[in-house]
Amino acid sequence: MSNLSSKLPDAGTSIFAVMSALAQQHNAINLAQGFPNFEPPQRLKDLVGQAIQDGYNQYAPMPGLPMLREAIANKIQLTYGVRPDPGSEVTVTAGATQALFCAIQAVVHPGDEVILLEPAYDCYLPAVLLAGGVPISVPLKGPEFTVDWDEVRAKVTSCTRLIITNNPHNPLGKVFRAPDMAALKDIVLQHDLLLLSDEVYEHLVFDGLPHLSVMADAELFARSMVTFSFGKTFHATGWKTGYVVAPPNLTVEYRKVHQFNVFSVHTPSQVALARFMEDPASWSDLNDFYQAKRDHLTRELAGSPFHVLPCEGTYFGLLDYSGMSDEDDITFARNYTERCGVALIPISPFYRTPPTENRTVRVCFAKTEDVLSDAARQMRTAVY
Repeated sequence: MSNLSSKLPDAGTSIFAVMSALAQQHNAINLAQGFPNFEPPQRLKDLVGQAIQDGYNQYAPMPGLPMLREAIANKIQLTYGVRPDPGSEVTVTAGATQALFCAIQAVVHPGDEVILLEPAYDCYLPAVLLAGGVPISVPLKGPEFTVDWDEVRAKVTSCTRLIITNNPHNPLGKVFRAPDMAALKDIVLQHDLLLLSDEVYEHLVFDGLPHLSVMADAELFARSMVTFSFGKTFHATGWKTGYVVAPPNLTVEYRKVHQFNVFSVHTPSQVALARFMEDPASWSDLNDFYQAKRDHLTRELAGSPFHVLPCEGTYFGLLDYSGMSDEDDITFARNYTERCGVALIPISPFYRTPPTENRTVRVCFAKTEDVLSDAARQMRTAVY
């Protein structure tokens, strides 16, 4: 059609799909795309099969099965000491990406400004643009990738509607400290803003650091929508099941969009997750589980030309390749996959305007130790 005008003219194929396809083409070890190469717990898989046999095969209620929303509320109470109302504050979603998309569509009107802390996960920007919002970028300050909260304050105008945060942070592996949360709260309350808090890696925080959730602060939560992912927590990214927690007034608006987007979420998975979460041990050991993988890969990369940057959470880490090449990160990641047999992710696609001096790539360590060891061996010995 000659009169077809793209609503996302600058959007191309996701860098994750591009790098995974390149890894397959060159038979490279794929440390690019963020998915585990191991299975969810066997009991959880068995519970899905049992739910199907038990007849849970039709539409679930639009907000999610009551039994799963109750389980989510109980989990939050155990984790953060507060209990959201499962009826009016918890909605089950088709993964966190859908939760984020619907949240943005629910509260952002044409012309509203949305503050993005960059690098930012790549689904935020398109959702803002599709809502007619105006993205306002605040780059994090290297080399530590800290938030300059004074710069955030300076970017707030009378048009600012929403701030989007990601804690723990993908792709940086950073977690907020108490001063970050205090500054964020001050800005949100002072300027009457809303907050969308992406906390899908809540249980992947290392070295004894706490995860400081928006859920634990009543004043901040009153203005927030918070997203979570069962796929990340239970090694089942393909199930695309998550949830959003928000105060009742925001949940009402969220569900108005959710019901016309997916309406309801895969019923057998909801039953299985509710039954599986009856045991708090199902999520309590994830920090140690993934910290061991981070540490294994870090040890294995000793002696490689990469410099491993600190990783405080998520199952991603950053590698500095400045000692190997002056190429931009997209060119380096492509060439490294082809020449050295390991696929990595450039972080430039996480920015609207990437910094020209960036020489870092992201690596995913949600892999079995044999795969991590094989990849690290390649990275120690390959000549670039």
